[in-house]
Amino acid sequence: MLSFVVFSLKRAWQGFWRNLLMSIAATATMVLMLLLLSGFWIMRTGLQAGLDYTTSKVEVVADLKDNTKVDEVDAVTARLLQMPEVDSVHYVNKEEALNRYRASLKEQGLDDMTRYLDANPLPASIEVKLVDSHVFGDVVEKLRAEPVVDKVKEQQKFVDSLHSITNVLSTAGTVVLIVIAFIVLFIIVNTIRLAVVARAEEIEIMRLVGASDAFIRWPFVFEGAIVGLLGAALTLALLFVAADPIGRFMIGFFAVLPLTFGSLARDLVVLVASAGLGLGVLGSWLSVRTYLIK
Repeated sequence: MLSFVVFSLKRAWQGFWRNLLMSIAATATMVLMLLLLSGFWIMRTGLQAGLDYTTSKVEVVADLKDNTKVDEVDAVTARLLQMPEVDSVHYVNKEEALNRYRASLKEQGLDDMTRYLDANPLPASIEVKLVDSHVFGDVVEKLRAEPVVDKVKEQQKFVDSLHSITNVLSTAGTVVLIVIAFIVLFIIVNTIRLAVVARAEEIEIMRLVGASDAFIRWPFVFEGAIVGLLGAALTLALLFVAADPIGRFMIGFFAVLPLTFGSLARDLVVLVASAGLGLGVLGSWLSVRTYLIK
């Protein structure tokens, strides 16, 4: 078995160099496709991280009437916590609301004009964190029905718009990648097919002396794997060189959000290597299979 694998690898390497021009074209196209795949994956990871962070901050805020008492707030809080849609409830009194507002002005570098006011104009409020950012309806209706609630602020339209934009970008990127993947597959199939045709006489002789289809097929499959792995290696090398500017871009693009991207580097290595190897092997298998079933 080991000798067969070594033989197949040697024949694959020879085939790669015999059709060098087409091999270079297939590898270059593979690199282009894998770079686009990587770029799409990086942007998708950033957008998903931004979406997760934003939706985690989504809440329903109910402004309370000025004459609301603490025991009335506790009663509303208890009723809200009984709802399965509610994750947590936080009461913000007038003083805390004013302190938050002043801190926000300070962060933006704006003058605090509230110090000239005789009284605190901001209302107390109840902030409701949701289990699912999409589920607003029942919580909003429940709050509006409470007599101590003056006004309810919710972000349903914002969340829906954010999800829609993310889905459109994800779908468009996927379509582009599928088209490029088919182009790469077409080039690899034709590269291997040229190698098969160039060695047609040799293949016929092997078949006449009893060589199995597997014995004929595997050198070409390994040749496609070489194209895929070489394309993946070149892609990862380019990404490594561009890692620093890509990192600065990601930090700058999502600067307003304290995001973490987890195992992005590891995911990219696995994604690029598996996509390159998979397309190379699949393209070779298809081209040789088409020839052998004739």
